Amino acid sequence: MEKLEIKNIKLNNGIEFPLIGLGTFRNAEDKKTFIEAVKYAIKIGYRHIDGAWLYDIEDAIGQAIKEAIQESNGLLKREDLYIVSKIWNTFHSRDAARECLNEILKNLGTSYVDLLLVHWPMGFAENLGKGPFPKDEHGNRLYSDIHYLETYKALEEFVKEGKAKSIGVSNFNIKQLQDVLDICEIKPVNNQIEVTPYLQNDNLVEFCQKNGIIVSAYGPLGGSQKLTSRPELPIVLENPVIVNIGKKYGKTPAQVCLRWCIQRNIVALPKSSNIQRIRQNADIFDFELSEQDMKDIKNLEQNYRVYGVESLKDHKFYPFNE
Repeated sequence: MEKLEIKNIKLNNGIEFPLIGLGTFRNAEDKKTFIEAVKYAIKIGYRHIDGAWLYDIEDAIGQAIKEAIQESNGLLKREDLYIVSKIWNTFHSRDAARECLNEILKNLGTSYVDLLLVHWPMGFAENLGKGPFPKDEHGNRLYSDIHYLETYKALEEFVKEGKAKSIGVSNFNIKQLQDVLDICEIKPVNNQIEVTPYLQNDNLVEFCQKNGIIVSAYGPLGGSQKLTSRPELPIVLENPVIVNIGKKYGKTPAQVCLRWCIQRNIVALPKSSNIQRIRQNADIFDFELSEQDMKDIKNLEQNYRVYGVESLKDHKFYPFNE
């Protein structure tokens, strides 16, 4: 099986971070297929696996890693892999964040994660036994007032204890990131945000990069559903600009989008359980988009967000009002 070489980018703490990671959101339905997909990804060269407590898939990630190591005949070790997880919104207090991390580590079957993120700046009510999106009897969402800085301080403790090698945030806007930078003892290495040709997030990406924070992009292929609020827009992977650039290089539209990310020094996290697409998504280091290609894609900006979580707009820390 031919192995792909996935290049790295260096984090502000000197650790190498693979530019392509395997996204795992919404893969919880068929865990057996997913385990095989993760093992295949590792066999062909993936080292970066992006998980989260919320995804309800980390037990399967742990099983896949365990089997991949066992089947490698000593060629693969845990420390060769870069495992990312995220503290969910119902665990924003210091003690609850620890509880969440302990659950993550148990599910993954590991003593540490390589990168631990605060999943969102928004805290939800804790310890209610109402699941990850607690609501009252009238269907109203139940929030907490716990500040994301308390959560971040808990993450710093986990680094000191050796339970996380690096820490960062996800879905934080510029003001929220600046809050973290103002008080942190350990600098965030990463902000994981939505980035697509239709949501290029230039200002936030520039702020992160100026401050030595690597951006990673979830949903980098723009979603496969027709945009109901913008019916005139083709889905990203069917946009003629992207399709034609792909034809020029003998690459798929997905490969063009992922190459565009890494040429902006953004880590890309495409998700798939399809073996062919998993390989294609990492096979992007043998071509380069021209300056004109990059300009043409830049002109596709729509400020269109797939994961806008508009139902949480009334939370005081909702990050997308900027």
